Amino acid sequence: MNPSARGWIKKLLKSIDKPDSSHGLSEDMLYIKLRKCGFVYGSNLFTIESYLSNSDFTNEERCKINLFLALLNTYNNSDSSEKFIDSVINFYKIINAYKTSLFSEILRDKNDAYTLEKIIHKRIQIDTNALTKNFKYFVTNALMYVDILAFNHFLTSPKTTESYIKKLEATIETIVFNALSVKEQKSTYDNSLIKLLESSLRYQNHEHYSYEEIIAINHNKLESQYILDIACMATWSDQIIDAQEHKFLTQLAFDFDINDEILHEAIASVNHFYTTNKKNIALLSSKNVVESFYHNSSSLVSKLISRNSKRLLIELKESKELVMLISKATLRDLTKEEQKKINAQLLDLFKSIPSFAIFMLPGGALLLPLFIKFIPKL
Repeated sequence: MNPSARGWIKKLLKSIDKPDSSHGLSEDMLYIKLRKCGFVYGSNLFTIESYLSNSDFTNEERCKINLFLALLNTYNNSDSSEKFIDSVINFYKIINAYKTSLFSEILRDKNDAYTLEKIIHKRIQIDTNALTKNFKYFVTNALMYVDILAFNHFLTSPKTTESYIKKLEATIETIVFNALSVKEQKSTYDNSLIKLLESSLRYQNHEHYSYEEIIAINHNKLESQYILDIACMATWSDQIIDAQEHKFLTQLAFDFDINDEILHEAIASVNHFYTTNKKNIALLSSKNVVESFYHNSSSLVSKLISRNSKRLLIELKESKELVMLISKATLRDLTKEEQKKINAQLLDLFKSIPSFAIFMLPGGALLLPLFIKFIPKL
């Protein structure tokens, strides 16, 4: 199953009936799994289904899978009589508030699995331009669990869903900025988190609430838990939650009627997740624009080569001169004439493999050196 290819939802649904699948989880168990895999923190390091441990999945693809499975699990815990896919599509129609018209165009499509695939693809991304996003450090929306809470609300009270999600996002925004305000100096992590959360908000022009107004709103158990975890995420930096930050979290837990055991668990969870996976979480990296471009582009090119390896090997066998030039490139710098030849032949090769069309887009030539670097690994 390839979550970047058409038809992945139908393939995923067929695999869900496996004995080790977990689509029948309670709300609490689902949340724990989503937090453990990083979905709650905006960094999907693995999927909630152990049998979907494909290391070839990107962060975006794992996010797609986790979002879909979480929506399905939420639906299965409801009494809704509407078909699952119809229900999810109608949910996104109600809360559609995107800046671009593309999402609106998608919502005019049929209520089928392919339409849902397009919705999920659009929903999880902050920036959808395949080349531009390689210069961006954050691609995946960090507040995806808001969709799960809002979908759960939609299943019982569809007419008030938009109002619900606005208040929830406003709550998160207020809590995060109050959490960060207790810090004397903001680190690179803190500034990155602000940018990430601002980019992830669906409703950015809504009315702002004070802390006092936020705690006056009634929140259920899962909402309170999520808000606390996001606050822990905001206060965590350099593997430390200092005394002032701990005081803020203790007050927040008290105001949201959260006991000390859950508070300590939330702090321990974010600390364990970030310290264990520090190298794999974009939020914790201090890469500059060039390093970010190289890192993300390398991942993209490596994935494309891996997924199209059989077709690529067949094409390469028919182009001995191209193989020779690639071999030379691993030993020395190519001459200008050789560079022209290898670029021309690579572009001809890309025409025969649809997945490689990205290299033919404006700016795609920037990725050719990376392609040449990864080819010998075949």
